[in-house]
Amino acid sequence: MINKLVDKIKQTQAPIVVGLDPTMKFVPEHIQKKAFAEYGETLKGAAEAIWQYNKAIIDNIYDLIPAVKPQIAMYEQFGVEGVIAFQKTVDYCKQKDLVVIADIKRGDIGSTSEAYAVGHLGQVKVGSTMCRGFDADFATVNPYLGSDGVKPFIKVCQEEKKGIFVLVKTSNPSSGELQDRVVGTEETKDGAQAGDAGRPLYELVGEQVAAWAAQCMGESYSYIGAVVGATYPEQGRILRDIMPKSYILVPGYGAQGGRGTDLVHFFDRDGLGAIVNSSRGIIAAYQQEQYAQYGPENFADASRAAVLAMKEDIAQALAGRA
Repeated sequence: MINKLVDKIKQTQAPIVVGLDPTMKFVPEHIQKKAFAEYGETLKGAAEAIWQYNKAIIDNIYDLIPAVKPQIAMYEQFGVEGVIAFQKTVDYCKQKDLVVIADIKRGDIGSTSEAYAVGHLGQVKVGSTMCRGFDADFATVNPYLGSDGVKPFIKVCQEEKKGIFVLVKTSNPSSGELQDRVVGTEETKDGAQAGDAGRPLYELVGEQVAAWAAQCMGESYSYIGAVVGATYPEQGRILRDIMPKSYILVPGYGAQGGRGTDLVHFFDRDGLGAIVNSSRGIIAAYQQEQYAQYGPENFADASRAAVLAMKEDIAQALAGRA
């Protein structure tokens, strides 16, 4: 699947993934009213409104971008009905030939991670039949439990030719509380070294991702990628060198403050190696001053305009780097 992602980035000339992270405050009133008229002000009504909102945006941008990234928590808040909307969104995006990155941030003990991996990326046996669950193309993975939590995902990736993006340096302001901590050299009970002196934790995680990546190579990049926030461009430069074969998923563009000029070090010299996420900056573009002329009725047109602007911003930044 990493080969398909790279090919679609080349075709669209847009290293962009749109985060389909809907909340009710983003959904225009006319869509909410129609859904509530059919299903009432219920979880099912909310899920229907979100699905129709997603569908309209997808219809307006699918030809411009290679991938989408639905964040499952935004659907889970509406219970089972929300999860159904998540599945409908995944299925519809795949019908449009978009690569789907399920933003699930899973990671647990081995057996639990195996179930997560099978459910989101692989196949589960039901009687004598193998069935697919959510059937995304990639998933985001939390490495905090170490190899026990990641290796089940790697196994499914190898079986299904799908991929994961491992959290390395996230875009949120408090990420440094743990990820930037300098790891000192201490001996464990068995005499092994607990870490490398004078190095931040995110670098050590990056090295582990590079090791995992070597096990799952596609044509030019690995199925095992990394998440590195646009809000930390210097760390992005360091991690690009540490993980040369891992694609980097870059959140934090737009609403969180990242701009095209912050992104150049995440990319390889040929303009590949990274894909940049924008969520509310695109799906809620009509609520921003620069796209206010579209209004709520034409919210999906505003989203298309925001994608085109983001594409141009990144292209100019990459063209202008030394």
